[in-house]
Amino acid sequence: MGRLFWKFFFAFWLSLLLAGAGVGTVVWLHRQAEAEFVSTPALPGGPRAMVMLDAAEVFLRRGSPQMMREVLREWADAPGNAQLFVLDDSARDLFGRELPGDLRAALSAGDFRRGPMSGARRVVASDGQTYTLVARFERPGGRGGMAHRERPSPAQPIIAGLLASLAFSAAMAWYMARPIRSLRGALRAVADGRLETRVQPSMGRRRDELADLGRDFDRMAQQLQAQIHAQQRLLHDVSHELRSPLARLHAAIGLARQNPDKLEMTLERVERESVRLDELVGELLTLSRLDAGTPGAPPVAIDLMEMVASIADDAHFEAEAAGRAVHFTGEGEVTARVQGELLYRAVENVVRNAAKYTAPGTAVEVKARSLVAGAGIPAFEIVVSDRGTGVPEGDLEAIFEPFYRADNNDGKTGYGLGLAIARRAVVAHGGQLLARNRPGGGLEVTLTLPLS
Repeated sequence: MGRLFWKFFFAFWLSLLLAGAGVGTVVWLHRQAEAEFVSTPALPGGPRAMVMLDAAEVFLRRGSPQMMREVLREWADAPGNAQLFVLDDSARDLFGRELPGDLRAALSAGDFRRGPMSGARRVVASDGQTYTLVARFERPGGRGGMAHRERPSPAQPIIAGLLASLAFSAAMAWYMARPIRSLRGALRAVADGRLETRVQPSMGRRRDELADLGRDFDRMAQQLQAQIHAQQRLLHDVSHELRSPLARLHAAIGLARQNPDKLEMTLERVERESVRLDELVGELLTLSRLDAGTPGAPPVAIDLMEMVASIADDAHFEAEAAGRAVHFTGEGEVTARVQGELLYRAVENVVRNAAKYTAPGTAVEVKARSLVAGAGIPAFEIVVSDRGTGVPEGDLEAIFEPFYRADNNDGKTGYGLGLAIARRAVVAHGGQLLARNRPGGGLEVTLTLPLS
């Protein structure tokens, strides 16, 4: 399971936990509010009022009214809103305090649980006198008795849960929708032809599947841009290469019309230009087939060492006329199933290209051997080294592009398609073709072909 799965998992889990905690907190506060709103009938004034009544009853029954006066003085100085009145038969307070009007009204009505009175009881003191004990408790936020408070609404827990889930759902939806909107906009831009569009900057520091998708999209857009530019450049180069032999053909035809005596020479020129056109079109078709991945002839088993030796021998025979040589080094037998004609042409292009650019009086070295490549895969390696002027370091990859010609080619003829076809042929067999400049001068091209 990927990183995006765990992001969804932990986000929803955290959302549920926080929503549950919020709802639980509101429910607890709701119950606390209801507990304060609904008081127990047996304890109308709460525990504090009952304690005061019990203590006063004990002082009156086992002590004296004078002791009760001292206790009332201490309670009057104590902090809080509780008051205790000790009334005799004439409804006069033992401490001499004036009764509040609402308390007198409640006593007149005989309702000890109404209004400001939190509790009352009659007690016979030690001297035989009967007293009425009245506990008056002021709650915060109201007058004597119970403060006015609205009953909490049962909708509060539901609203809290809805708000918590809504907040986390909105955050999660925004977090997931933002990169998707960026990808959608980038796809529209690419569809409109803006191949330079990239989405990686808008992904920020994300490290999940959506960020991977953004990087893959950028690579796709980059490859498309490179392919489109390569196609445009190829069309331009093809038109340029075709224009030259066609112009020479047109000139030869015009010359034949003007001077019929030179018809034989003109026909030779026309034939020569026709052969060049045929070679160019053939190489273009081969390059196009390789780029499109069109399968060629079925693979056949051939001896690769023998094939390279044969190519080197033919190239040596041709190079001798120009004062150059091609030396082959390789032993043993290496058999593999390959597209023989395609691979033969690839190796031949590399060797002939080296023989063309090596300096006069020097030799091209062709070395072939079998080896074990990475991951223990057996491979066949061909190294072709010349003693020419080499290639600028910045152009070592460009020489494998169609119609590329280095600035130091010394006016050598050709279309610049040989190495391009060779690399595509090698890649079609799962191998690679690399070039580097030799320390002593010249170019070294290495062809590696896996045998598995």
